[in-house]
Amino acid sequence: MKERVRIFRFGVIGTLNALIIALVVWLMTKWLSFEGDYLVANVTAYIIAQIHNFIWCKYWIFPNEKKKNSVWKQMAFFCTAFGVAYIAQFFFLVLLVEVFGVNEYLAQFLGLFIYGGVNFIANKKITFQ
Repeated sequence: MKERVRIFRFGVIGTLNALIIALVVWLMTKWLSFEGDYLVANVTAYIIAQIHNFIWCKYWIFPNEKKKNSVWKQMAFFCTAFGVAYIAQFFFLVLLVEVFGVNEYLAQFLGLFIYGGVNFIANKKITFQ
């Protein structure tokens, strides 16, 4: 698969993940009484989005019919890539909100770009190589 196709697909799924994350954060902060606790909403939203993300990455973004990698091994690498990407965006989120006083929703949105870049590189180079 050409790299530009892979990046396009990653962008499509990333956009869907961003919508899932935004919806979960909104539901948790506005409807489920987690208002003011943006960190719990953030963690929950990213975990839900990762389930969606793994399936699409495995079968559509980084399909690999030639190698017979164990699904469990890929899941372990995927979780590690998620952890690294999530920690990067989480520190970025806290920095923006707590140090620079950026609006929580804007900071969540900006954090998606940090997360997406780190996640794509980690999954391409490690999980689905």
